[in-house]
Amino acid sequence: MANKIRVMVADDHDCVRVGVTRLLRARPDIEVVGQACDTHGLAQLLEVCECDVIVTDIGMPGLDGGDNAVSFLRRVLRGRAHPPVVVLTMIGRAPMLSGLLRLGVSAIVDKRDTAAALIDAIEAAMAADVYLSEHVRIAMKGTQAVPQLRDGILSAREWEIFQLYAQGLAVHEIADRLQRSGKTISTQKRSAMRKLGLDTDDDLIEYARQIGLT
Repeated sequence: MANKIRVMVADDHDCVRVGVTRLLRARPDIEVVGQACDTHGLAQLLEVCECDVIVTDIGMPGLDGGDNAVSFLRRVLRGRAHPPVVVLTMIGRAPMLSGLLRLGVSAIVDKRDTAAALIDAIEAAMAADVYLSEHVRIAMKGTQAVPQLRDGILSAREWEIFQLYAQGLAVHEIADRLQRSGKTISTQKRSAMRKLGLDTDDDLIEYARQIGLT
């Protein structure tokens, strides 16, 4: 079939990655063009192979010894031309799910949902729509409207401050390290939290834990 949807699959759990790949290969309109078990592998695939959609977990080994794929995906999503990203996850807290959307992902599929949800997510991503699977929608029920894609994506400095704070540095320590005023760091930290849909410092730490930063 012409014009198949070219998909890359990334997950550090073999059973998930193999299962997703088999599911997608059973579809005549989808072609799996690559598989990766970590962020480094995904990065290499993207350098040598074109795709239409990335289907990936976030809690897998990252680049430079990191514990998650979030930093890399954020860089991908900030690119002028990039494939849409469908996230497979077990995250169940609304602020964290909202935060993923704020990073610019196109769809979030809970791993407990049906296989059909992943197909729907890929089709929605191709149509530039936002898609949330059933468990994700339930988790986000009663929250604010789903943010628009790429609305309020963190700047490089905000992301750096977010990571440093999640690692346990106080605002004044971050200010010293980055040679900025404490007021500036506090402002950028609050901006990062707002864009990620986080209300409290506890939410920030929990979000960082959920995505593997701590």
